[in-house]
Amino acid sequence: MYKSLNKIDNNCLLQATQLNSPNKNSRPLDADIRLIVIHAISLPPDQFGGRWIDDFFLNQLDPLQHPYFKEICALKVSSHLLIRRDGQVTQYVPFDERAWHAGVSCYDGVENCNDYSIGIELEGADHIPYTEEQYQSLMQCCQTLIKYYPALSKQAIVGHCDISPGRKTDPGESFDWLKFNALLSSS
Repeated sequence: MYKSLNKIDNNCLLQATQLNSPNKNSRPLDADIRLIVIHAISLPPDQFGGRWIDDFFLNQLDPLQHPYFKEICALKVSSHLLIRRDGQVTQYVPFDERAWHAGVSCYDGVENCNDYSIGIELEGADHIPYTEEQYQSLMQCCQTLIKYYPALSKQAIVGHCDISPGRKTDPGESFDWLKFNALLSSS
């Protein structure tokens, strides 16, 4: 089973595996953390497990390991958290820093969501159901973040598709928002 995900210290989730992505920078001084963005990622596409996501966020993805990697290995991206299929969590960027997860984006009329959001990747794909362990870990992470960062709320959790419509589709139709919101509300 997965660990309890309820402690943040020095802007890091204590129970997460910590890997330091170089793909980050400072948030604007006036930016409150007020949004959580849920993403989906699988490398290679539709395949789970292995080190490829870590390598991608750490700029160590070997383009010779899979044809798809040749297309993406030069991209400089990151997320604050990754939740694997078994519910285990890895943190790449401290929450007080800007991870490069949202790209061109807008929420509630404010552009550049990376400035004020926390990005959480789920190991998955738009059309493949997420695991119970992922929903449980995501719920715990979001509850902890909401407690720690006062500008966050249950209503300020969106998919990448919501802040980049027409450009992004994740977490996709396989993400059960009703289930997730019920879990979040019941705890």
